[in-house]
Amino acid sequence: IEAYRTLRTNLLVSAVDKPIETLIVTSPVPQDGKSTTVANLGVIMSQAGKSVILVDADLRRSALHKVFRLPNREGLTNVLLQNEPILDGWLQETGIANLRLLSSGPLPPNPPELLGSQKMRRLLENLTKEADMIIFDSPPMLAVTDATVLSMMADGVLVIADAEKTRRGALKEAVQNLQQAGANILGAVLNRVPLRGNEYGYYRYDYYGHRKRRRGLFAR
Repeated sequence: IEAYRTLRTNLLVSAVDKPIETLIVTSPVPQDGKSTTVANLGVIMSQAGKSVILVDADLRRSALHKVFRLPNREGLTNVLLQNEPILDGWLQETGIANLRLLSSGPLPPNPPELLGSQKMRRLLENLTKEADMIIFDSPPMLAVTDATVLSMMADGVLVIADAEKTRRGALKEAVQNLQQAGANILGAVLNRVPLRGNEYGYYRYDYYGHRKRRRGLFAR
């Protein structure tokens, strides 16, 4: 948990001149721990008094509703299919003060087109009127173009890597792709760093049951 507090502090310090209202969280490849990082970061930010909305924009393998044990019958895709992307009735309470979720909803056949649409841009504007910070869980960078599309609309991007399995070349390629798109890369989080003594690193506690070293906020 202390590692996520450190991450929160680093993000807030990096945004002294211009607050980060919209943050994209992505990873080079699947199962690097990005969804767990999004959930824990949302909790930690809300505990600091920030009003936070988490958006599950991984329209290929949604996961945030599982973390918070909420339904996913309707969500982001339903909002984007409306004539006007308004939020009335779509945001779900997570049970944590100041923290709400816009789940993915039904997975569509055309995620890049939806995420890159003008409706998505208008939705982003509506979201920023609802909360201090919007954190997007987006698909892995090297698998599809969705995260790159979203990164061009956001204030910043956080890249998640797994110390045990993410290849350095994959991380480098993901960062280069974001740079080419003109994204504002705020930094990287390295999950599952081996711990020694009182040291700690950013770590993941995978909600699919792969327990590693230290408990995170949504460990089970």
